[in-house]
Amino acid sequence: MPLVFIPPLARDVTGGVGQVDVPGATVGDVIELLERRFPGLRDRLCRGDSLVPGIQVSVDDVLTKAGLHAKLKPASEVHFLPAIGGG
Repeated sequence: MPLVFIPPLARDVTGGVGQVDVPGATVGDVIELLERRFPGLRDRLCRGDSLVPGIQVSVDDVLTKAGLHAKLKPASEVHFLPAIGGG
């Protein structure tokens, strides 16, 4: 089951929980299941069918541009990270 790391700024919604095992085939699946367990978490991570601007997702230590459609393996690790910009 994928291991999802909850961003520190969203842990008030999870009661301080920092990581959770959640079944799911995609990042979107995982977020929907997290929302059932921790109502309000989806609003912290998503706007409509996309990640919130300024949030990126890393699956198995690789930043993905697939967002909510990123595929997961049973032993995947999922991290939600602030997007890094520069000039």
